[in-house]
Amino acid sequence: MTDFLSTGTLPDEYRELALTVRDFARQVVAPVAAKHDAEHSFPYEVVAGMADMGLFGLPFPEEYGGMGGDYFALCLALEELGKVDQSVAITLEAGVSLGAMPIYRFGNDKQKQEWLPQLTSGRSLAAFGLTEPGAGSDAGGTRTTAVRDGDDWIINGSKQFITNSGTDITRLVTVTAVTGQVDGKKEISTILVPTDTPGFVAEPAYNKVGWNASDTHPLSFTDVRVPQENLLGERGRGYANFLRILDEGRIAIAALAVGAAQGCVDESVRYASERDAFGQAIGRNQAIAFKIARMEARAHAARTAYYDAAALMLAGKPFKKQASIAKLVASEAAMDNSRDATQIFGGYGFMNEYAVARHYRDSKILEIGEGTTEVQLMLIGRELGL
Repeated sequence: MTDFLSTGTLPDEYRELALTVRDFARQVVAPVAAKHDAEHSFPYEVVAGMADMGLFGLPFPEEYGGMGGDYFALCLALEELGKVDQSVAITLEAGVSLGAMPIYRFGNDKQKQEWLPQLTSGRSLAAFGLTEPGAGSDAGGTRTTAVRDGDDWIINGSKQFITNSGTDITRLVTVTAVTGQVDGKKEISTILVPTDTPGFVAEPAYNKVGWNASDTHPLSFTDVRVPQENLLGERGRGYANFLRILDEGRIAIAALAVGAAQGCVDESVRYASERDAFGQAIGRNQAIAFKIARMEARAHAARTAYYDAAALMLAGKPFKKQASIAKLVASEAAMDNSRDATQIFGGYGFMNEYAVARHYRDSKILEIGEGTTEVQLMLIGRELGL
């Protein structure tokens, strides 16, 4: 993928993957998207289909049951799914980026062998428990604790807004917890908690504005006892390791957001070509045509941004600033495009069964989750030396 930015053409293996996922999104995801959104139900049959396609294993080596691909392949899949249903796309993104990737990046051989084959198959899901009632963007405010007791950790605390944490196939949650003090500062580590561990509870699911088919719960931990060997990575490196996971995840979220932005363009082009008013298709009116043209420009610019960040990441070069830029511009493109698409659709755009209405509700969280817009601006500023 070294030259696609200059040529504008994806290498064949990436293009074929994108087209395959596009067909799946249109034929399998789209027909049930409105139903699951209305019912706030988790799309198990769609997730099973993605598992059969190997999407949960895209960026992982074959030795762990993966497809032997890379992170950019995951992003292409997320973009295609995001065009049709953001809830399905975020289920895949969180299952890979937040669920399996921390184990792949920081786990020891035993942890990888035990968990990755389950997660890369898509038959099981994992979640990452970071956010707390008093620790969102300020993850250093973590209050959940893990105390050593012989050969075990005893975990107490709570998490909130945790994706994929309460499904019937969720098997694991990676938890950030305070494991001590170092030089007067909190020592934060990450610990693997199987969901069948006594004292772990996925509380009732949230009633959300959007992403209604995505599974999201608050979690509570009451004297949860797990073996000391469940420590993920080096003790005290939990926060630093998670920042790496977030940097990567922002590229994936940007890809999802680009899908949403492009989906709004595609729906608007179709509707503006079919909807007649005052004797002609509304797309022939310059006001509508220009609005859609701006939408296309936003999607294109955001796509270029996440392609750039992914290329740097895969080349082993610094990509923190580019990931934040991609996440910033893509999330704003999705929100702006969904607003414009809703306006183009008029009254129909306010009806939940239409994709643009779902995008309008779904897209707002893209400016909040995995680092708010304000956090991205802060990180970009820091990378500029400000």
